[in-house]
Amino acid sequence: MTDSELQDLLDRVRHGALDPSSAAATILTALRAAPFEDLGFARVDTHREVRQGFPEVVLGLGKTPAQVAAIAERIVARGQTLLVTRAQPEAFDAVRASVPGAMYHPDARAITFAQGRVEAGTGTILVICAGTSDLPVAEEAAVTAVVMGNRIDRLYDVGVAGLHRLLAEHQRLQQARAIVVVAGMEGALPSVVAGLVKVPVIAVPTSIGYGASFGGVAALLGMLNSCANGIAVVNIDNGFGAACMASSINHL
Repeated sequence: MTDSELQDLLDRVRHGALDPSSAAATILTALRAAPFEDLGFARVDTHREVRQGFPEVVLGLGKTPAQVAAIAERIVARGQTLLVTRAQPEAFDAVRASVPGAMYHPDARAITFAQGRVEAGTGTILVICAGTSDLPVAEEAAVTAVVMGNRIDRLYDVGVAGLHRLLAEHQRLQQARAIVVVAGMEGALPSVVAGLVKVPVIAVPTSIGYGASFGGVAALLGMLNSCANGIAVVNIDNGFGAACMASSINHL
């Protein structure tokens, strides 16, 4: 039982639409439910939404399509929203067989199925990426933020090689409550953005770049060594983690 479901139950009792004994029985049933469901190859954390405000998210990487589909089916059966990251089309085909309403986002490589009531964020999360090559990571962040109840704005291909493209969108920068900045190569864009705004900036280094980028390590170190205030840095290519942090900020 989620926070919103519990609140709705208590509201119904208060307004006389439900008698207290029926409400008590419903609450006891929820309390008796196991905090996880053991599928043999996975233990689905069915209480994560109660603890953290959002259900368990499935990492598709390294799982077979059948495993992804089985986990997804149990999450949806509990009435929870589904998010699968790093999912291949084959995994989506398997999920769709048991969750017909599921959607696949090819740029983000994500599977989603929204249901129930997700608390809305208070403002807008702006997702910025330096170049089109960074788009898969940016889209992972954008899709994750949306399914977590946030209003988002996308600002793509505004890297430092053509800084005028970013400066032309100054008003959109000022309207955001949190900003996710995705960049590869030398990873300079988050520093530029953070120097222009007063809201938190979550920097995401990507593995895009030539040899000395070391698969995103150069961008990661550049972001960690930023001289601009208000920057937090997540792992290489971790658009999901950046969106989680931005969503937490936007729900404060």
